[in-house]
Amino acid sequence: MERQNDIQQTIPGVHVSLSRVGITGAEKFIRIRYKGKENIFYSEMELYVDLSPKQMGVHMSRFSDVVNEVVDEIVRQEALDIESLAEKVSRRVLEKQRAVRSEVNIRAKCVVEKQTPVSHQSTQEIYNLIGIAVSTEEKTKKLIGVEAWGMNTCPCAQEMVRTNSRERLLAHGFSEEETEKVLGLIPMASHNQRGKGSLLIGADGKIRAKDLVGIVEASMSSEIYDLLKRPDELYVVEKAHSRPRFVEDSVREMLSMVLERYPNLPGDAFVLAKQENYEGIHSYDVFAERYGTVEEIRKEIQGRAHVTRHTSIREWLDW
Repeated sequence: MERQNDIQQTIPGVHVSLSRVGITGAEKFIRIRYKGKENIFYSEMELYVDLSPKQMGVHMSRFSDVVNEVVDEIVRQEALDIESLAEKVSRRVLEKQRAVRSEVNIRAKCVVEKQTPVSHQSTQEIYNLIGIAVSTEEKTKKLIGVEAWGMNTCPCAQEMVRTNSRERLLAHGFSEEETEKVLGLIPMASHNQRGKGSLLIGADGKIRAKDLVGIVEASMSSEIYDLLKRPDELYVVEKAHSRPRFVEDSVREMLSMVLERYPNLPGDAFVLAKQENYEGIHSYDVFAERYGTVEEIRKEIQGRAHVTRHTSIREWLDW
């Protein structure tokens, strides 16, 4: 049989390099470590490499080969955390594709058994674990992240309800003291938003996904649950309305809690906090995000400065 030409290795018609070439939506069941235990998770992966202007294409099958090899290896060895798995796949892709730069993104669904706050019913909550790694011949940089759901109560609408309620109470003969007492006892109505918070950290030290989930959930007005009995529902509603938060508040709370939880993070570590809230009374959704090095964020939160230069995730990964 006549030997076929390696078309991928031929010179392309247009002499220009490509920033990323690879595969997306690669679905795998992987074994990773979470909360000190090894579990099987459903995951989706993205694998990329750069491409030289002298090479027409990459060998796409090699991406799948690498994933299968690494997943099979982990079955026989101790499970990795998700960012270390991304690092291992990234190094292997770099080698197999003979690239200058490789990038791997892994997103895994994590099911956690929780109890409802009042009735203590068992319920399953789903979080997304995120592992990102970028490799060159000299080094690999990696990030760990999570996505968690919660709810936010709008402070603006709540303040309008409070002001209106105060005027009504005074108009109906309540004294100033009585009015303030009533307003302090009764949760003020507002509109709510279901929110998705995302938090990613890039650092050399050990960062536990479990701790990041706690930070994201605490940044919102209240956690949410798949199962709620009536006492639980009352608890969640009252908690949310006692902690009104804008989408911007959630991002700032995440950043503040990261610095408090990890006071020894080096200045060149990276943090990205993002909040997306899904509106109930508007036809649009709302979004807030902050990213940058720990040094940039620390200067603002602890030093009261205004830092206008925010290092992006792409810049940090390629440092």
